[in-house]
Amino acid sequence: MDTKKLRQKILDLAIRGKLVPQDPNDEPASVLLERIRAEKEQLIKEGKIKRTKKPAASDTSHYENVPFEVPENWCWAHLSDVCNVARGGSPRPIKEYLTDDKNGINWIKIGDADKDGKYINSTKEKISPSGISKSRMVHKGDFLLTNSMSFGRPYILNIDGCIHDGWLVISPIPKTYDPEFLYYLLSSGFAYSQFTEAASGGVVSNLNSDKVGNSLFPLPPQSEQKRIVSELEKLFEAIRLIDNNKLLIRHNIEQIKSKILELAISGKLAHQNTSDETAIELLKKINPSYISCDNRHYANVPFDLPKTWQLTKLKDLCVFLSRGKSPKYSETDKTYPVFAQKCNLKDGGISLEQARFLDPTTVSKWKDVYKLQDGDILINSTGTGTVCRTRLFKTRYLNNYPFVVPDSHVSVIRLHKLISPEYAYIVLSSNVSQSYMMDNLAGSTNQKELYISVLENLIFPVPPIEEQRRIVYIVKKISEYIDKIAGAV
Repeated sequence: MDTKKLRQKILDLAIRGKLVPQDPNDEPASVLLERIRAEKEQLIKEGKIKRTKKPAASDTSHYENVPFEVPENWCWAHLSDVCNVARGGSPRPIKEYLTDDKNGINWIKIGDADKDGKYINSTKEKISPSGISKSRMVHKGDFLLTNSMSFGRPYILNIDGCIHDGWLVISPIPKTYDPEFLYYLLSSGFAYSQFTEAASGGVVSNLNSDKVGNSLFPLPPQSEQKRIVSELEKLFEAIRLIDNNKLLIRHNIEQIKSKILELAISGKLAHQNTSDETAIELLKKINPSYISCDNRHYANVPFDLPKTWQLTKLKDLCVFLSRGKSPKYSETDKTYPVFAQKCNLKDGGISLEQARFLDPTTVSKWKDVYKLQDGDILINSTGTGTVCRTRLFKTRYLNNYPFVVPDSHVSVIRLHKLISPEYAYIVLSSNVSQSYMMDNLAGSTNQKELYISVLENLIFPVPPIEEQRRIVYIVKKISEYIDKIAGAV
């Protein structure tokens, strides 16, 4: 269930008058609008607000081509009919006006608003009172809109302060719009579509006070506004519960996936077959001089293994284990992509769409061993928040490129043919291996690094080859089933 779309659908019904029934005893919105119009004229005479460029209209019949029909006791109004809309101002240079004085004026910036928040409750900075004349003072209860880039997001002020020219302030004339209803109205897809259309046409999309003021919005009777808000809050609370349950379910799904991998690499997911060749026999085929040792020789292994399994180090299973190289890039030739950390997608899979490309004059210097092959396992070796991210490379990712090479921030693990790469990927994706890698990172706090020596010495549980295949099959089937459940949430 897409709860974001559900919220917008509910808001759409609300602003069209289809969420709650109309009450014939409500004062019509046209009467309210006439009263507000008179009040606005008085504010203009007193010099408290400026007259808008576009004359106000009194009821629905004055507007042609309204976006949609509204109930009879509703009407349409330009936002400037019922609110004062203005742009902020920025004292320059701003550093000269910033102050640590506790009596300074709140300096409200975009960063003071939470992305998914509703209110602005505090600021990180203040300006001296001398900056007020070069900015715009706003007050608790006013609405702020971002006016460029990700424009049109409304916030309600819980503080007084000054705003810079990246904000628009909407000061409702009291008793026109219920504050909560106006917030929902400005948060609707209908409002965003108007703002988007108004902001288009320039090199950078931006809103100004006239564009916002001339936006046309439905105005319900005050009593109905309150009924709509009450119903919206009930429905949105139900949606919040759905979202919270979705998060809980997803968390549980991730835990289940981790548990499945743990069972897989400890020999508890697939059955053992006495006719299978043992892991020690398999390892001697990989390296005839391989000397086995008791699995208890390895410390910090959190589980016991079946008798046919063997613990060994990852380096004993690889035909190639190395970080990539620092290539010379091409800005024009798009023939040979270079696999980098950003190609290793956060949500799974691999994408070469944003890859940089190898300079064709250096292709001959790259040994074939560095060209990625089907079944290679790629691990980010550096990167804040991305180090140790693991992916299994398949030839389908080539997308008609002749080959792909890794850069120096990516490690490549290429297994011997008697080790299933899919099984190795399960081992390296498990919490046991990921914890080992994370615990042995080197480098600064901000830039951790996974050395090849850490990977070489990673303790690897090796089952018989036939059991590796059984494990891969079972994990795949269970994962497909879990993904179906996750997709339905």
